[in-house]
Amino acid sequence: MFSRFKKSKAAATDPSTTLDATTQFNAALAKMRLPGWQGAIPAAWVSVAGNKATLTLPFAADASVLEPFQQDPQLGQYQWQLLCKVAKLKNSQPELPLVYGNVIVVSSGKGGVGKSSVSVQLALALASFGAKVGILDADVYGPSLPTMLGGADEKMTVNEQQKMIPHQRHGVYASSLGYLTDTKDAAIWRGPMASAALQQLFRDTKWPALDYLIVDLPPGTGDIQLTFAQKLPITGAVVVTTPQTVALADAEKGITMFQKVGVPITGLIENMSYFECSQCGHHEAIFGTAGGVKVAAEHGVPLLGQWPLAARLRESLDNGTPLVVSAPEDPISVIIKQSATALAAQLYQQAQANAS
Repeated sequence: MFSRFKKSKAAATDPSTTLDATTQFNAALAKMRLPGWQGAIPAAWVSVAGNKATLTLPFAADASVLEPFQQDPQLGQYQWQLLCKVAKLKNSQPELPLVYGNVIVVSSGKGGVGKSSVSVQLALALASFGAKVGILDADVYGPSLPTMLGGADEKMTVNEQQKMIPHQRHGVYASSLGYLTDTKDAAIWRGPMASAALQQLFRDTKWPALDYLIVDLPPGTGDIQLTFAQKLPITGAVVVTTPQTVALADAEKGITMFQKVGVPITGLIENMSYFECSQCGHHEAIFGTAGGVKVAAEHGVPLLGQWPLAARLRESLDNGTPLVVSAPEDPISVIIKQSATALAAQLYQQAQANAS
């Protein structure tokens, strides 16, 4: 459990005990919405004691979700606290124990759409909310997490039980083939060998008790993706694409693959939605406009966010200090955190709907 507390911008006053005040409070609460959550906020998530109110969520979220409550004329009379108690949800392999937390695979139909950078930033954003997060670099052919998270020269150690001890980078537990081999070595493996290596990397890493495990899959819909989907536990999948027509066609293939193997698609992120000029701030849609929005709507997949292409975002990843860590208040970091909150909320709501 972790909590965030933010004082209301409005002056706190003693709440009225009249039925009318309670009715007004409930009416105002019914209008509140959370990123990624469809419908009204369950009343059971809100408790009031004196002039303090608590929003308790079963998933990770940024404290910024409290701002609409604080700005509301009725709800803003209270001091709001956010508590997050991340629930462990059922996955695609219900017979396996939930020792990895909620496993979220991040996939793309083709390379070059920024899937790995999205995986890293989502993991770091969830960790910044207070959740315990791990990230697995499942792209065994071209592991890039050591570059983006830093510490590429620090190799993982193995304990007496022959379990690999994951690195801790910026508050996230990371396991990658890149932390075991030289960064310049080429992994020349056939499909079955690569799939076996991935399973070993997943199972033989000594993960702590996690709330979320983000898995950065290699691009495409081949052996590794199918092996993970069919043999390893997955709570939900995120598909990454750019607005470009070629990328969209491959993203649709990825959506179809997960649907065929029974893996819930938690959402889609449209990366590189526009180029942001570092000099004047001008936005230019160099890869097209709203292609990911259209694909998400056509397939009934939630759109988790539209991320820009910006030099400072790329530079931060190349330097091993991602923007969401080095500049958490940056507008791009805010977008990333909103997507992470939407992802966690949608993952929970999706699991509840599938269980009913």
